[in-house]
Amino acid sequence: MTRRRVEAKREREKAVVSRMIALYCRKQHRTKDGLCPRCAELAAYARRRVDSCPFMESKTFCSNCRTHCYRSDMRERIRTVMRFSGPRMILYHPVMAARHMAAALAEKRRMKGTAGSCNQKR
Repeated sequence: MTRRRVEAKREREKAVVSRMIALYCRKQHRTKDGLCPRCAELAAYARRRVDSCPFMESKTFCSNCRTHCYRSDMRERIRTVMRFSGPRMILYHPVMAARHMAAALAEKRRMKGTAGSCNQKR
Protein backbone atom coordinates (compact mmCIF):
# COMPACT_ATOMS: atom_id res chain seq x y z
CA MET A 1 0.00 0.00 0.00
CA THR A 2 1.36 3.40 -0.90
CA ARG A 3 2.11 6.03 1.71
CA ARG A 4 -0.63 8.24 0.25
CA ARG A 5 -3.22 5.47 0.64
CA VAL A 6 -2.11 4.75 4.21
CA GLU A 7 -2.46 8.43 5.10
CA ALA A 8 -5.90 8.62 3.46
CA LYS A 9 -6.93 5.56 5.47
CA ARG A 10 -5.58 7.16 8.63
CA GLU A 11 -7.60 10.33 7.96
CA ARG A 12 -10.79 8.32 7.33
CA GLU A 13 -10.35 6.46 10.60
CA LYS A 14 -9.86 9.73 12.47
CA ALA A 15 -12.97 11.17 10.81
CA VAL A 16 -15.08 8.17 11.82
CA VAL A 17 -13.95 8.21 15.44
CA SER A 18 -14.38 11.98 15.64
CA ARG A 19 -17.93 11.79 14.30
CA MET A 20 -18.79 8.96 16.68
CA ILE A 21 -17.50 10.92 19.67
CA ALA A 22 -19.36 14.04 18.52
CA LEU A 23 -22.61 12.09 18.18
CA TYR A 24 -22.15 10.54 21.61
CA CYS A 25 -21.38 13.89 23.22
CA ARG A 26 -24.31 15.65 21.55
CA LYS A 27 -26.80 12.97 22.61
CA GLN A 28 -25.43 11.98 26.01
CA HIS A 29 -24.07 15.30 27.27
CA ARG A 30 -26.54 17.54 25.42
CA THR A 31 -23.84 19.69 23.85
CA LYS A 32 -24.93 22.02 21.04
CA ASP A 33 -21.68 23.24 19.51
CA GLY A 34 -18.49 21.26 19.90
CA LEU A 35 -17.58 18.73 22.52
CA CYS A 36 -17.60 18.81 26.29
CA PRO A 37 -14.09 18.85 27.81
CA ARG A 38 -14.14 15.12 28.61
CA CYS A 39 -15.16 14.13 25.07
CA ALA A 40 -12.69 16.61 23.56
CA GLU A 41 -9.95 14.89 25.58
CA LEU A 42 -11.06 11.48 24.30
CA ALA A 43 -11.22 12.70 20.69
CA ALA A 44 -7.74 14.20 20.86
CA TYR A 45 -6.40 11.01 22.44
CA ALA A 46 -8.02 8.81 19.78
CA ARG A 47 -6.62 10.95 16.96
CA ARG A 48 -3.13 10.76 18.48
CA ARG A 49 -3.38 6.98 18.72
CA VAL A 50 -4.45 6.72 15.07
CA ASP A 51 -1.62 9.07 14.04
CA SER A 52 0.97 6.89 15.75
CA CYS A 53 -0.41 3.48 14.73
CA PRO A 54 2.39 1.37 13.21
CA PHE A 55 -0.12 -1.14 11.78
CA MET A 56 -2.24 1.26 9.72
CA GLU A 57 -1.11 -0.32 6.47
CA SER A 58 -2.29 -3.80 7.44
CA LYS A 59 -5.44 -3.26 9.52
CA THR A 60 -8.68 -1.39 9.20
CA PHE A 61 -9.82 -0.49 12.71
CA CYS A 62 -8.39 -0.58 16.20
CA SER A 63 -11.08 -3.05 17.22
CA ASN A 64 -9.62 -5.57 14.74
CA CYS A 65 -6.08 -5.29 16.08
CA ARG A 66 -4.88 -7.62 18.79
CA THR A 67 -2.36 -5.04 20.01
CA HIS A 68 -4.35 -2.38 21.81
CA CYS A 69 -2.43 0.83 22.29
CA TYR A 70 -5.13 2.69 24.23
CA ARG A 71 -4.69 3.09 27.99
CA SER A 72 -7.25 0.96 29.79
CA ASP A 73 -9.33 3.94 30.99
CA MET A 74 -9.47 5.43 27.49
CA ARG A 75 -10.21 2.03 25.96
CA GLU A 76 -13.27 1.70 28.19
CA ARG A 77 -14.43 5.23 27.33
CA ILE A 78 -14.08 4.63 23.58
CA ARG A 79 -15.95 1.33 23.89
CA THR A 80 -18.82 3.16 25.56
CA VAL A 81 -18.85 5.71 22.73
CA MET A 82 -18.73 2.99 20.07
CA ARG A 83 -21.54 0.99 21.65
CA PHE A 84 -23.74 4.07 21.73
CA SER A 85 -22.80 5.72 18.44
CA GLY A 86 -22.22 2.68 16.25
CA PRO A 87 -25.88 1.77 15.71
CA ARG A 88 -26.86 5.44 15.33
CA MET A 89 -24.26 6.26 12.69
CA ILE A 90 -26.49 4.78 9.98
CA LEU A 91 -29.06 7.48 10.76
CA TYR A 92 -26.71 10.45 11.15
CA HIS A 93 -23.87 9.58 8.75
CA PRO A 94 -25.17 6.81 6.47
CA VAL A 95 -22.43 6.90 3.83
CA MET A 96 -19.67 6.88 6.43
CA ALA A 97 -21.43 4.08 8.31
CA ALA A 98 -21.86 1.96 5.18
CA ARG A 99 -18.19 2.36 4.24
CA HIS A 100 -17.15 1.52 7.78
CA MET A 101 -19.33 -1.60 7.87
CA ALA A 102 -18.07 -2.79 4.47
CA ALA A 103 -14.45 -2.30 5.53
CA ALA A 104 -15.07 -4.05 8.86
CA LEU A 105 -16.65 -7.05 7.15
CA ALA A 106 -13.82 -7.29 4.64
CA GLU A 107 -11.30 -7.11 7.48
CA LYS A 108 -13.06 -9.85 9.44
CA ARG A 109 -12.97 -12.11 6.39
CA ARG A 110 -9.29 -11.31 5.87
CA MET A 111 -8.48 -11.92 9.53
CA LYS A 112 -10.30 -15.23 9.45
CA GLY A 113 -7.96 -16.37 6.67
CA THR A 114 -4.76 -15.20 8.40
CA ALA A 115 -3.37 -15.25 11.91
CA GLY A 116 -3.65 -11.46 12.23
CA SER A 117 -0.62 -10.31 10.32
CA CYS A 118 -0.73 -6.79 11.77
CA ASN A 119 0.25 -8.21 15.12
CA GLN A 120 3.11 -10.33 13.87
CA LYS A 121 5.21 -7.29 12.90
CA ARG A 122 6.11 -6.35 16.46
